[in-house]
Amino acid sequence: QVQLVESGGGLVQAGGSLRLSCAASGRTTFSRYSMGWFRQAPGKEREFVAAINWSGRTYYADSVKGRFTISRDNAKNSVYLQMNSLKPEDTALYYCAADSTPIATKDAVAYNYWGQGTQVTISS
Repeated sequence: QVQLVESGGGLVQAGGSLRLSCAASGRTTFSRYSMGWFRQAPGKEREFVAAINWSGRTYYADSVKGRFTISRDNAKNSVYLQMNSLKPEDTALYYCAADSTPIATKDAVAYNYWGQGTQVTISS
């Protein structure tokens, strides 16, 4: 089992930045997991934001490419999402997810474990 806890959400103005963190715990070898960030806005489906595999290869949704950066620190069992140039349409509940396979994917159904989410609100 893996427990994931997100933090770092908040309210910022458009153009600002936030850094989300996700701490993993449990009987697991964190470095073997692929990690992803997803988000869900009110009335919309959950969507892929970014992912990072065990070797550090990263993947991004087109809507965030060039603005968001995903990274991981295996020594701290943590994954991060640096979000710059934020837009009102980035407003959503952001979830961290862990996939026990080494190949990162944009498909939410592949992820075995999910955090509770952290709210990000961008004002215009």
